[in-house]
Amino acid sequence: MVTCEPTKEMLDEWKHIWLQYRDRLSPNRKSGMELVDYLQNNYVLTEISDRRAAEAVFYNVMRNPPFAEKLPFGAEPVPRTFYLENRGKGRRFYQPENKDPYDLWGGDVTRIFVGVDQTTGYYMVEGSAMLWDELCAFRGLDERDLNNYACVAQYINSLRRFGWLNPNNRPISAR
Repeated sequence: MVTCEPTKEMLDEWKHIWLQYRDRLSPNRKSGMELVDYLQNNYVLTEISDRRAAEAVFYNVMRNPPFAEKLPFGAEPVPRTFYLENRGKGRRFYQPENKDPYDLWGGDVTRIFVGVDQTTGYYMVEGSAMLWDELCAFRGLDERDLNNYACVAQYINSLRRFGWLNPNNRPISAR
């Protein structure tokens, strides 16, 4: 997860990663439904029925061309929003060693928000860069993403964070 304005050094590193991996990757992007299933199968979630939470996901897709272009013709975003609870496997995101700096989220994080658009696979996470990275690694990339060095670098760095690259530096496909 990028949490600051990219520097020239960061951009150069991302381009280097893209050049290193672009010919080894193929489209493997999972759908929004697969993201929701992954979350529900791995974590304790509380679904949120707040209209404003759903609108955050909806408008992030609709008002950002790179996300909106992933909508099929005539389709609209179908948001699902959750809190990831501090129970079961989700506890690790709340442990002090895995928490993000307080200034990143404006104070101590007591709940982690997750929003997923089931139509495009767009997702947002508030309160845990670690969870954002896990979803990035799980979701994968589509053909358009493979031509974007920032997307490829975020994906590869997320795979590395969780040990999801095999010894030949190829993504481990089954998650």
